[in-house]
Amino acid sequence: MTAPAKKQHVNIKGVKEGLLFVLDDTCRYTDLLAELEEKLTGTHNKILSGPQIYVQVKLGERVLNEAEKEQIRELIGKRGNLLVQSIETEQAVTDEIIPGLEEFKVIRGMVRSGQTVSFEGNLMLLGDVNPGGSILASGDIIIMGSLRGMAHAGMEGKEDAIIGASHLRPTQLRIANVISRPPDEWGVEEAFMEFAYIRDGAMEIDKIHNLHRIRP
Repeated sequence: MTAPAKKQHVNIKGVKEGLLFVLDDTCRYTDLLAELEEKLTGTHNKILSGPQIYVQVKLGERVLNEAEKEQIRELIGKRGNLLVQSIETEQAVTDEIIPGLEEFKVIRGMVRSGQTVSFEGNLMLLGDVNPGGSILASGDIIIMGSLRGMAHAGMEGKEDAIIGASHLRPTQLRIANVISRPPDEWGVEEAFMEFAYIRDGAMEIDKIHNLHRIRP
């Protein structure tokens, strides 16, 4: 009797823009890294050789912090010819994670340098905002990924709007007419699952699980 085929944690596909790495979101992270390294240096070594190729990484519903994303970037980048363009998760956010959410427009993808995404109402991005990219909304902004560009929530004067992100390291934050302090004053602590809001006319930062304190 033939043994069942081993489940693949890393699937590599050719797409118009280059290569798509689809990573299993149910296995252990260490197993995922081990198989990724095996395919990059062993089983898929010849296939992945050649000129420069852009790579998109899809994580499914797995949420990684910035250090773990950097591990994947470095692992893939060791080949020299593979350039990671994006690492994206498709995690859904519910009221159990972020209480008090109203209806959101959900978009997927990455906001690159020079790009601006604008929306009337509440906006949720499943992806990253890169330095030089901007995301604007008249309501709240939630980013399930890294915010390393500019975000402006409540852009029509809504002072109770918030900006939340899995990794909050923006170049600038704006809520209504209040602008954040410069990024070099943000401190050096890891900024995972945080949100910005206005209190007494000033920008404040807190962990996302404390959102119920301002939205009971």
